[in-house]
Amino acid sequence: MKLYNVKLLTITCEILAQKNIIEILSKHEITGYTTYEVDGNGARGIRGQGLKTEKNVKVEVILREEKLPDVIEEISRTLFANFAIILYVSDVGILRTEKF
Repeated sequence: MKLYNVKLLTITCEILAQKNIIEILSKHEITGYTTYEVDGNGARGIRGQGLKTEKNVKVEVILREEKLPDVIEEISRTLFANFAIILYVSDVGILRTEKF
């Protein structure tokens, strides 16, 4: 069994940024992602305990490395100033390369 190296882009953001994130992914022809509602504590205090608009989401995307720089650049350029966003990248191995 051979694993193929790709990237896992993880974005934790306030729920109000979720639509923007998904639009950016779509613009870069990335159609597969997974979202979760999450809560936690950080620089902006405890999040996810109150109103729907105060919740956080985590968006996970597996993608090929060549798409990564453009996606990260657009998210940081267009959304960092207006939304609470944490973004990180991990190396992962996959079996089915045709999915990505």
